[in-house]
Amino acid sequence: MVYNGGRCRTGLHMDDRRDRRRVTRRTLLRASAGTVTLAAAGSSSAAATGEGRDRALFERRCPEATLEPSMGYCEGASTEGCADDHPVTVALQREVRETLETEYPDVGALVDAGFKPYFDTLDGDDDGWSHWLSPEYIGDDAVLDPERPESVLVDNDSWRSIGVMFIATRDGEPVDPPAVYEETDDEDDPWGTEESDWDDDLESSVDADNDEHHHDDRDRDHEDDHGHGHDHGEPPADDPDRCSPWHYHSGLPGRFAWWFYQKVYERSFADGDVRLPCRTPCMMHVWTVEHPGGVYAHGGPPPEYRDQPPAEDPDFDTDAEPGSDELDWDVLPDDVTPDERPESLSVGFDFRP
Repeated sequence: MVYNGGRCRTGLHMDDRRDRRRVTRRTLLRASAGTVTLAAAGSSSAAATGEGRDRALFERRCPEATLEPSMGYCEGASTEGCADDHPVTVALQREVRETLETEYPDVGALVDAGFKPYFDTLDGDDDGWSHWLSPEYIGDDAVLDPERPESVLVDNDSWRSIGVMFIATRDGEPVDPPAVYEETDDEDDPWGTEESDWDDDLESSVDADNDEHHHDDRDRDHEDDHGHGHDHGEPPADDPDRCSPWHYHSGLPGRFAWWFYQKVYERSFADGDVRLPCRTPCMMHVWTVEHPGGVYAHGGPPPEYRDQPPAEDPDFDTDAEPGSDELDWDVLPDDVTPDERPESLSVGFDFRP
């Protein structure tokens, strides 16, 4: 190390800095294409041919995957038929809100119920809200059940629940998700919800004969400012009579988040290296607070839409206070936070394009 005029210089040449960037990028490609290296990248440089080989493997195994945040629509997805004032949407949001208000209103209740936290620390954005995942509900055989949400979405300022994220899994394995509703000619099942896990609740929540609904004309362009990736194209089966807004994440931050959940919370993998998935299971948000992008919007609501009174002080041991301290890993007790955090498992990952 060289000191010159009171300044510290490392003595590294430009080529050395390029080598370090190449190492981290190659580590990232290796993680996407094959295995995740849990140790930091070494100091030796990677040959250009080696990086090209890793990129080819990455693109061949996961052709849709990207290094930056991105998403796509699941098979059979359709958003054209989704409307916030549709009877089924109204009923679904009401059922979700009731579950959150009575069972999971805030972080304290989620901790008591065994939900596990995940903070999006790898996508470069401070969204101001977090995901809390339930191993029990991810591992059961229910899909799209308002009483058993696989993930609850929490505002990090108030520490209160603001919606849910349904994850299409049965026994922890990805499955094809059902439509929220699809207009049919069946008088006994006019919205095509008979196969839904919450059909019994739906019958008591909505008048199935009421077809007086219209599409919400709100401007949904605002959603792009609060999403987790863009340029995801149109749903493959957009149908004005069908609402199935399920999406998956193919960007590395989302894929890493799902891998992290499985490794750290489910202990699904043996210690050491493990392949990242090419994409996450299908997921769908239902927001219980107002959202300019609608009930099923992919991105989170802007901060002004999440403004709520702070939650009551939680029962767990913490010096932080809802409304005064931002919810993150550091304010949670040791028995809630994992031994390894995303930033420690992703050493050497470079998310820049």
